[in-house]
Amino acid sequence: MRGLYLLKSVRSHDSRHPREEMICSILVIFILTSCVCGSFVVNVTQSWYHAEENHNISLEWMFPTSTDHSTNALYVSCEILADQIPLVLFVLHEGVEVPEFQDERFAGRVQWDKDVLREGRLRLHISRLQTNDSGLYWCQVDTSYGKNYKECHLNVTEVKDRPEPERTSDTSLRGRIGLYCVLGILGLAAALLVVSLFFPALQRKDL
Repeated sequence: MRGLYLLKSVRSHDSRHPREEMICSILVIFILTSCVCGSFVVNVTQSWYHAEENHNISLEWMFPTSTDHSTNALYVSCEILADQIPLVLFVLHEGVEVPEFQDERFAGRVQWDKDVLREGRLRLHISRLQTNDSGLYWCQVDTSYGKNYKECHLNVTEVKDRPEPERTSDTSLRGRIGLYCVLGILGLAAALLVVSLFFPALQRKDL
C-alpha cells in the first residue's frame, strides 16, 4: 500500500517533469518490485516526536550497512500520511536526492545528513514546522542486500499562548492615587506647621 502511495505521487510529478521520465521509470520499478525482508531491519530512534509549530525537528532511521556495497546501490523513499493524504517527503535514488518528486509543501524545508548515510543512518531535518505536518512518517530503504521500512509519528502543536502582563485594576489605581494625595496633603500641612512655629520666633529675634 505504501508503494502505491508513492507510485501515485510519482505519476503526478512525472506529468510536471517530463525530463525525469527515466528516473521515474526506475522508481516505479523499484516500488513495484519492493518487498519486506525479515533479515534486513529498519529502525527509528524514536517512535513518537512532539514539537511546536515554527520549530525544527530531526527524524532518524537506521538500517544495516555492508562493506561490500556502496551508497550507489541505495534507494530510499520517505512519505507522510497526513489527514489520510500521502505526501512524498524525501526520495533518494542511487544515493542521490531527487527533489523533483518531493511534495511542494516541503520544498526547501527538508535537509539530510550525507555524512552519516554510510553509517546506516538516514537523518532528515524538517524546518519551520506547521501543524499540518503532524502525521505518520515512514521510510522504505532498499539495498542490494535487503529492504524494509519503519514508521514513526510526529505531532506538531500550536505555539502556546504567552501569559499577558498583569494589569493594574482601576480600583487599585484609584486607591494608590488617593493615598498619594493624602500623603501630599499631610506633608504640606506639616510644612505649614513648621513655618508657623518658627517664623514668629525668627521675627522676635530680628527685633
